[in-house]
Amino acid sequence: MLLFVGSIFANDVKSKDNPRKKLSTQISELLNDNSIIVQGEELTATVLFTVNEEKEIVVLSVKTDSGKLEQFVKGRLNYQKVTLEDYREGRTYSLPVRVSE
Repeated sequence: MLLFVGSIFANDVKSKDNPRKKLSTQISELLNDNSIIVQGEELTATVLFTVNEEKEIVVLSVKTDSGKLEQFVKGRLNYQKVTLEDYREGRTYSLPVRVSE
């Protein structure tokens, strides 16, 4: 299976790219080694999340047609600690996720 995590876009366009890339890499690692079975289809989702004061990911919503992908993303990301240099509590991020064979 192939898991693709796209770039993360913060609602603050003044942010430097480096911290976002680090966050994207951390999330990709958290979603790696998935157990989702995809048979001839591609599952996609858009994940909206924030990072709380303890630097934990808090998933706000997962927009997808697949309930199993929604549950997987929430289970793997919610309340996982991340490392951020340019950190501001409450910043909202959008993350495209794609799983295919």
